[in-house]
Amino acid sequence: MRKAVVIGGGIGGLTAGIALGREGWDVTVLERAERLEAVGSGLAIAANALKALDTLDLGDRVRELSRLQGKLGIRRPDGRWLVHTTEDHAQARYGDSIVIMLRATLLDTLAQALGPARLRLGTTVTGVDPATGVVRTGSGDLEADLVVAADGIHSATRAALFPERPSPAYSGVTAWRGLVPWPGPAVRSQESWGRGQVFGVHQLADDVVYFYATDVLPAGAALGDEREELLRRFGDWHDPIPELLRASESGRILRNDVYYVDTPLPAFHRGRVALLGDAAHPMTPNLGQGACQAIEDAVVLAHLAGGDLAAYTQARLERTSKVVRRGMSICRATKIRNPVAVRLRDFGMAMAGRLSSDLMLRSMDEILSWRPPVRSGSGQGPAARV
Repeated sequence: MRKAVVIGGGIGGLTAGIALGREGWDVTVLERAERLEAVGSGLAIAANALKALDTLDLGDRVRELSRLQGKLGIRRPDGRWLVHTTEDHAQARYGDSIVIMLRATLLDTLAQALGPARLRLGTTVTGVDPATGVVRTGSGDLEADLVVAADGIHSATRAALFPERPSPAYSGVTAWRGLVPWPGPAVRSQESWGRGQVFGVHQLADDVVYFYATDVLPAGAALGDEREELLRRFGDWHDPIPELLRASESGRILRNDVYYVDTPLPAFHRGRVALLGDAAHPMTPNLGQGACQAIEDAVVLAHLAGGDLAAYTQARLERTSKVVRRGMSICRATKIRNPVAVRLRDFGMAMAGRLSSDLMLRSMDEILSWRPPVRSGSGQGPAARV
């Protein structure tokens, strides 16, 4: 039986382990943490990733454990809507929608599907030989026909395979994320844009709201109390933003600088090693596609891994590079601080939204209309473009 070793027990790594196992591989997923990290944040799973999860018989489970976005759009800090759409429109256009769920819930779901026998926690990878497929760890070497590097945005495997390529670039913004107990009225999914600032809100459950925020700051900037920093920046924005921040706990607010790949890699593979997710194409979160593209990668890799890995690069490099560029272009738009430029940006979005009620969806067509490859002999017609 062909052996695969996956480095990294995040969303992409776990999905790759599941997908490869279904294709008949003997899979081992290595994770350096002693337990899977239950990061206190939410994430979006869009139609493209839901379709990919359907091929692993996990799509319906994820839909059950998540919450539909409902109305989604962009507002000004005073609450005025600039552009918006609804879940019904997305469902009609793509045959699916966008759901919101706890990151920890998705990790638990994927880990259960993978199975404990395939997951090794507390295992640190110290090196990989792309020619032989030998993975060196603190507890001994593993030999593999395929090595999947899903070791994150600061991937040591990527740096070793492509030492001549620059590290991910700083996007210019730092991001906060938090979960807030919320016994109040239901909160609509929304994102509000100000002068160089963004604040997003999503209801994850009847009593839990997920928020995220970004602001333009130098990389590595040291701040004080995160809750107080957010109140200082967003405390006079529209409801329910001030209430959410006052109900949050500073110690449970996460903050990290946002990085992305400024120059795409020449390939997503070298020898027996394939890069996946943030290890291959780190992106800003503006499109909500980081986890989605990692899930796509995993399903496509498993479909193609029996042959030359060059087919995987061919299938994924161009698509993910476009998503990275699109996300960074939106990030640049959110970073605008000049008051005149902000007014022009907002006016342009509002006018475009009036001219086309489906503007938000149409702008995402190329991303959300993607379909996963179909296994040969499945009786489902020809394979989709991957």
